[in-house]
Amino acid sequence: MAESITVTGMILSAQPNKEYDRRLVLLTKERGKISVFANGVRRPTAMLSGCSQPFVFGKFTLYEGRDSYTLQAVEPENFFAELRTDLEAVYYGVYFCEFAETVTREGLPAKEELKVLYRSLGALLKKSIGVELVRAIFELKMLSVGGISPQVYECVKCRKKEDLHWFSAKSGGCVCKSCADKLWEEEVHAGGQNEGLTVGERYLPMSGSTLYTMQYILATPIESLYTFTVTEDVLSQLKKILKEFTDLHIGRKFKSLEMLELL
Repeated sequence: MAESITVTGMILSAQPNKEYDRRLVLLTKERGKISVFANGVRRPTAMLSGCSQPFVFGKFTLYEGRDSYTLQAVEPENFFAELRTDLEAVYYGVYFCEFAETVTREGLPAKEELKVLYRSLGALLKKSIGVELVRAIFELKMLSVGGISPQVYECVKCRKKEDLHWFSAKSGGCVCKSCADKLWEEEVHAGGQNEGLTVGERYLPMSGSTLYTMQYILATPIESLYTFTVTEDVLSQLKKILKEFTDLHIGRKFKSLEMLELL
């Protein structure tokens, strides 16, 4: 017989299922990412229709079957209604949910991942920060709590903690100047042309301010982030570094990002 459980979470996605149902993906504090069937919620008079949409955060009562969960009741705590009135913010919010769905796993508690997602959706409404910086902070923090964090405290080649002027997505983090120079010389001697490319890897320049920003994001609790700004140069480097890192280590194209490019 199915048992009833209550979890705290957020709806990441909602897809039509059969004529009147939806299949939801929830990110929950207790059980990580789970799939939930919401029966009858697409009927015009369904009580749970508005509570079975992306961004809804709250307590979800579910029937736990042998192979799946079925939605029984919802106690919503936040609909992120303001987010839904801003088209750009909506697409970024959808992207954050898609990203979270990609990097989280089923069956494992996701308290920190849920906290990062919740705080980041709220930060999208802070126009003083800028959505591109919010995205960079979200990506790096979510990668970190998901165990896919880049190394930004020492050279991934020699473990040196000084002169970290380059970033290698393939190697997984920072590269010091001496290691980058050595690899550059090896490529030149091999007949290659160094244009940020060394031994099959691409090294992205990273200023001291960019390095400090990445270290600060990783070391600071999510509750205390989204309170600072950076220069255009730092933001540009952050975006390039995180794009290359996520392209390599996540390897997924997100439809929401494609839509953002069209805005």
